[in-house]
Amino acid sequence: MRITKRTNIAVRLLMYCAAHQDRLVTKSEIAEVCNISENHLAQVINQLGQLGYLSTQRGRNGGMTLARAADQIRIGSVFRHVEGDLPLAECFADADNTCPLSDACRLKLALRDAAEVFYASLDEITLDALVCDNDQLLRILQPVACVR
Repeated sequence: MRITKRTNIAVRLLMYCAAHQDRLVTKSEIAEVCNISENHLAQVINQLGQLGYLSTQRGRNGGMTLARAADQIRIGSVFRHVEGDLPLAECFADADNTCPLSDACRLKLALRDAAEVFYASLDEITLDALVCDNDQLLRILQPVACVR
């Protein structure tokens, strides 16, 4: 199974916000520290805001923060919401499925079951568990200081 770039960005963004819960964080600092394009980041920020994971504030002193406590955000839920209905294999895509075996293939059922087990294992992990007491991660997620 391969995770999309969007989901990867979403988890990095949420971890950054969880590491800085005491303040609003900006798109530019996340982009720099997490090595993410600001354009891609803007799309994911918008999606996570609509899904209720982020609270955003526009304007000169704007930024974002978690909309819920980090221990209330389940990683499996984030993956499901951000990944959406992306087909795991061709046979899962109604419109683009050209596989002649689809109707009789048992692999499709096995893949569906495996995906559910994958998401269920991620449901056991909270955002807080990824960040709390993870000193190495917290050092990495420190904003880059401006040198003048």
